[in-house]
Amino acid sequence: MGAESAPAAAVDPKDRFRPGMAYPNPLAGNPAGALKYPATVKRADGSTLQVACPVATRIMVALMDYDAVVGGAACHWGGPAALAELMSAIHGVMFAKNPWQASFNFVNDAGHTENGVYALKANYGYAGVTVGDLRGFRSISSKLTGHGEGHIFPEGVMISNGPLGSGLPTAQGLAMADRLADKQRTTICVISDGALYEGEAKEAVSAIPGFAAKGLSAPFVMVVSDNDTKLSGRCSADAFAQKGYFDGFEAQGWKVIRCEQGNDLQAAFSAIESAVAAAEADPTKPVVVWAKTVKGYGVASTVKSASGGHGFPLGGPDAASGKLRAFVSEINGGKPLAPQFEEWLQTQENAAKAKAEKAAAAPAPAAPAVKKDKIQAGFPKAMIAAAKNGIPVVSVSADLQGSTGVAPFRAAFPQFSFEVGIAESNMVSVAAGFSKQGYVPVVDTFAQFGVTKGLLPLCMANLSQAPVIAVYSHTGFQDAADGASHQALMYLAMTGSIPHTVTYCPASAEEAEWAMGEAIRRFVETRKAGRMPESVVFFCGRENFPVSIKPEGASYAWGKAMVVAGGVEKATFGGQLGPINLSLSIAKPGVVISANGSMVATAVKAAEKLVASGVNCVVLNNATASHPDVETHKKLLEQMGGKLVTVEDHQLTGGAGEVLVAKLVAAGAKVKAKILGVHGEFGQSAYTADELYKKHGIGVDGIVAAAQSLA
Repeated sequence: MGAESAPAAAVDPKDRFRPGMAYPNPLAGNPAGALKYPATVKRADGSTLQVACPVATRIMVALMDYDAVVGGAACHWGGPAALAELMSAIHGVMFAKNPWQASFNFVNDAGHTENGVYALKANYGYAGVTVGDLRGFRSISSKLTGHGEGHIFPEGVMISNGPLGSGLPTAQGLAMADRLADKQRTTICVISDGALYEGEAKEAVSAIPGFAAKGLSAPFVMVVSDNDTKLSGRCSADAFAQKGYFDGFEAQGWKVIRCEQGNDLQAAFSAIESAVAAAEADPTKPVVVWAKTVKGYGVASTVKSASGGHGFPLGGPDAASGKLRAFVSEINGGKPLAPQFEEWLQTQENAAKAKAEKAAAAPAPAAPAVKKDKIQAGFPKAMIAAAKNGIPVVSVSADLQGSTGVAPFRAAFPQFSFEVGIAESNMVSVAAGFSKQGYVPVVDTFAQFGVTKGLLPLCMANLSQAPVIAVYSHTGFQDAADGASHQALMYLAMTGSIPHTVTYCPASAEEAEWAMGEAIRRFVETRKAGRMPESVVFFCGRENFPVSIKPEGASYAWGKAMVVAGGVEKATFGGQLGPINLSLSIAKPGVVISANGSMVATAVKAAEKLVASGVNCVVLNNATASHPDVETHKKLLEQMGGKLVTVEDHQLTGGAGEVLVAKLVAAGAKVKAKILGVHGEFGQSAYTADELYKKHGIGVDGIVAAAQSLA
């Protein structure tokens, strides 16, 4: 790589600054009315200021989380509970200026705490948000999505958040742009200690003071919530302590303001007020507020839990039993609730009691005909079996092992398990090191983070002859409640063209167990033969699916599509999917439906409707979507008249359907196809994936309509 040889041109001082293009700022202005639930703090000049009451924030978070959980969505309690005082202080300082947007940029990089910011906004009535709006949190009809999303709520969210560590570098860009425009606007970015494991966050921590020292940044304040807790447990115990890194803030060029009591409102306010004043007085030295907080603050049980009550700990029956009331009462110090909160809580209690009474009066439900489980439940079974047989399998995780399903392996073999913290890029690269030394490394995270933050390391791993096996869960709309930032809709397009990489999308826990075992076996046999194994990236959803989709007598085969439903000639298909009318023959013209992963079960339901209506069809489980089984697809298409429907919760561009049709055409197949997928849009929060499937035309009804249009 060549070095720059020409000296930089001298810049005329009058040309030093240049404003960006003007366009309408959608962010709402200052709140028009008074706070509904205020608290009072003292300013440095001795005057007082009303800010949002953090206790009210916690009460609203608890009640809105409960509503969402009842709807079917997971939620977060621990993070917003920890940051309630600091968020109140930040917004109090910002809203004291009018218009606040002229003086501040605000970025929340603690994405798991956005529900606390929504509650605070409802307290202010900011951007038209009311306390009543909180009841729809995470539903498909609400702009209050699982994580803050500017495309859904542009008047209330400047920078979309969710993937931890990505907001801080964007905030750096905001501050540098303000400097280039000669605006002395202060950027405030809130981030958690867990997020500071991320490489991109660490890069920004170094870069912000570096550019500021050169006069290339407007005033900058970073607020760090340090509670030694991440999703799966304590940072220092489960991964490694961050204190040494935080001790280096000053050496990297930050002015450090310590706030030892981040859950004391006055202490939090004083720290934020001092930080803003210091940053504005000397923009060449950014300020970090290093605040000690307690995750799950306000409820003793969540404070004591290993994860700090990361997720909301109560469920539907807990309102009827009084547990929800006890939880909220503890937040409020045992005092009577404000009338608006009391009415909300009573509504929840009454609904829960009515549901319990209805369930008690109803006849006992029949045992489910189909046994269900999460697809990822199969992966650790194969990993454990391999390790017991002496194969050197190791698990390298990035804080999500409980959600991705590999936790049972880590419990069985802690000595072969390594937690690198919330750092997906580092996770894959560490695994490559293990691979190079003769181990079979398995990494895991959500698909969205694996493909966005882990692909360059995966490319380098393959280039270094150090393949890895990955378990990337929560594909597509399967992470419904978390919203667009967590919904991987490009995963096949992003990974499918990487050399020496197989993408595998199992449709059941049984298939996941077989496929992981086969991937490990192939990895070992190829290594023993002196050749480089392929990297295998498993993608799966998060909801429950039939444990098996394999017809009786069928066998899994690597790289081969499997007929799992429809009009199969002289077959008796049923098993755990339940009986399907098979009076039709594949020799009769019909439609081939090709699906993978989470969409296979949806395609099977569509096939049941189609066969019942007289439309012949066959459903193929196209598990290796980026390298489809062209031979099987082509054979069935020839038998059934060349009509094909593909379906996936993935973007149309670069997805399984486009790849399959291109390869079929290249193989000389005559095909008339309907490709169902997402048409270039981001997702949003919803209680279930089915709601999003229906919205985007890829659910049961969408598949049926596409097949009928071809038949």
